[in-house]
Amino acid sequence: MSRPKKIFGTDGVRGTANVEPITAGTALQLGQAAAYVFKNLESESRGRGKHKIVIGKDTRLSGYMLENALSSGVLSMGVDVLFIGPLPTPGVAYVTRSLRADAGIVITASHNPYDDNGIKFFHADGYKLDDEIESRIEMLVFSGEIEKIRPTAREIGKAVRIDDALGRYIEFAKSTFPRQLTLDGLRIVVDCAHGAAYKSTPCVLRELGAQVIVYANQPDGSNINKDCGAMHPEHLCRLVREHHAHLGLAHDGDADRALLCDENGALIDGDDILAIIGLESLATGTLTRKTVVTTVMANAGLDAAIEAAGGKTVRTAVGDQNVLAAMLQQDLNVGGEQSGHIIMRDFSTTGDGLIAALQILRVMKTRNKPLSELARCWTRSPQLLTNIVVREKKPLEQLEGVAQLVAEAEACLKAQGGRVLLRYSGTEPKVRLLLEGRDPSVLEQWSLKISQRLKEELG
Repeated sequence: MSRPKKIFGTDGVRGTANVEPITAGTALQLGQAAAYVFKNLESESRGRGKHKIVIGKDTRLSGYMLENALSSGVLSMGVDVLFIGPLPTPGVAYVTRSLRADAGIVITASHNPYDDNGIKFFHADGYKLDDEIESRIEMLVFSGEIEKIRPTAREIGKAVRIDDALGRYIEFAKSTFPRQLTLDGLRIVVDCAHGAAYKSTPCVLRELGAQVIVYANQPDGSNINKDCGAMHPEHLCRLVREHHAHLGLAHDGDADRALLCDENGALIDGDDILAIIGLESLATGTLTRKTVVTTVMANAGLDAAIEAAGGKTVRTAVGDQNVLAAMLQQDLNVGGEQSGHIIMRDFSTTGDGLIAALQILRVMKTRNKPLSELARCWTRSPQLLTNIVVREKKPLEQLEGVAQLVAEAEACLKAQGGRVLLRYSGTEPKVRLLLEGRDPSVLEQWSLKISQRLKEELG
């Protein structure tokens, strides 16, 4: 089977497990190429001896295959491997820094179904790769040049398992919560999505004093994200009501995102989290440049709330890597997405669902207010998001009738301060239709019209 011209997508390499490019053969080549590139970024390793690369993963069955293939490739290039086992994506980024490794790799397809898997890379500083380094890795894979530069004999790397990686991340996460506060008296429901946070998040919350009720924390290799977690938050909201909890927390498979639920069973999404944290940071003078970074998917009410409090928002294209790029460019410390990717640069180099939840809990404790009251700090504009599964991703402008319908909807909604956003998902075979305006019934009418046409063309 011929390989595609490009391996890296919007968030690392991702696809169906054991189908190109998520095969053992390509993983081995990626391991070789990445090891070579990282080894040559710095002539001296950050620690003693050989250069080292951390490899972590989520709980998918195919992770074993990819873990071994990647490590074989890395070792064959004279670079050591540090296995850390199942750990959230932000945990892998943190442990990469903590162990002074030269790079990190996490094997995960995040919120995607079990059938998929993926490979993400981190720099030594815990940040994801830029396009230039991704291109260098791809060039080595496609050109076959890597086959000519392998070391031999004693120069080959060795692999070791790091037993305290989970403990390191747990202690780090706890350190982001103020020492003078505890979670005593709080009952929290946690949905781990049978994913990478099945140990870490419950442990952190318990050690901070909360009573924790845990669901979806028994991964079997094939149940990750299945009818649970951040992709199915309705279950979390029901459980919070059943257990009379103060808060609910749902992760996706690699726990780089979090959706919350208040004590009444109402969903708290990424826009709510950004509003609460952004306004609290403005009030305490800790929001750098008084600016919150979000994406084009964010609700218009978020901009209005931040601006009314004396701050401003910066919008980027969808994707946490775009949010992070804007944060780095302008040296900002709070950003995220409606989907629950929240980046707190004062603590982490990537989205971290646990740290986002801890910061909301910090505000609850310091303000002595329930989550429902905190969430009333802003007013959400009517918004409707429709996801449509597609068989192929044709250019949207070439779809007969779709562009005209979108133009008509835009003209209608613009008159009431609304908008239309139509785009393909970067990680799933879906097209996403976002409508925003003052009248929910009008949004539903346009959603039905445009969705039907999209299904005829792509479904």
